[in-house]
Amino acid sequence: MKIAENCVVSIHYRLTDDDGEELDSSAEGEPLVYLHGADNIIPGLEDALEGRQAGEQLEVVVQPDDAYGPVDPEMVQAVPRSAFKGVDKLEPGMQFQMRGPEGQIQVVTVQEVGSQEVTIDANHPLAGQVLHFAVTVESVRVATAEEIEHGHVHDGHGHGHGH
Repeated sequence: MKIAENCVVSIHYRLTDDDGEELDSSAEGEPLVYLHGADNIIPGLEDALEGRQAGEQLEVVVQPDDAYGPVDPEMVQAVPRSAFKGVDKLEPGMQFQMRGPEGQIQVVTVQEVGSQEVTIDANHPLAGQVLHFAVTVESVRVATAEEIEHGHVHDGHGHGHGH
């Protein structure tokens, strides 16, 4: 069965940056299971998987525009140190979850720590990066009507059925 819209796809992947540094991998755990065509994964990877079948392996290079977008300088801002009440040791590189303007949860990365202000970056940690995926397609199945209606896979364990 070929990967197409409304298929549930299970993949193992290894993600590296331009320098070959591993950023993420499913090798130690469960495969990533997603509903194809529902924007569950970044567009550049979804496009590359279209038409593939279980057992196929592929290398995909995804440019920032088809991944997490370019770095937006407006997403880097200084906030009062008091925004981090209760955090004793604040250092660059630390990540926190904060509420965005529409109440959505967003991850921010601390860039600089001053005595009065902290510079944070609310860009996705992978914004602006070229992503290199090594992917193995584990399984492909037709999504249920409920999964299609809800726009994501339902099974709670990240397993396709019938393994």
